[in-house]
Amino acid sequence: MSETIQKCTPTGQAFSVWCIPDNFNYFVTTPVTPDSTEAVVNKQTTVKAHTRRKYVGDPAPSNVSAATREFMVDPGRKVGNALPGFSFILDDGTEKRQFTLQGDVMDLHAYLVTELNAETKLYTQGARYVITPSAGA
Repeated sequence: MSETIQKCTPTGQAFSVWCIPDNFNYFVTTPVTPDSTEAVVNKQTTVKAHTRRKYVGDPAPSNVSAATREFMVDPGRKVGNALPGFSFILDDGTEKRQFTLQGDVMDLHAYLVTELNAETKLYTQGARYVITPSAGA
């Protein structure tokens, strides 16, 4: 299961990273977990009673009674192979991995300063940043 790309939102952050969780967790001190493992819920909605016509101008429309429908909500679900956001790369000299960011690079950079295990290069669409972990990490 951990070999699939999943949406992971670090605790308390405004951005999400689409990644294989084990690959991203290699670089950070606090492991991230996929959003879908924590937040998949079933919701219900009620459909009102209404009439339905078989065709335009149907002189005898049928009645549809009210009903309750149940559906699943999964915040980490993606459709097809498309991922929202843009790519970034983390490289610590030993491992080099590509991820997809859904959010701001500024927020990601601030997060990585406090969470990285070792000095790491962050490659984004524009620039390369060498991030040294803060002393408290």
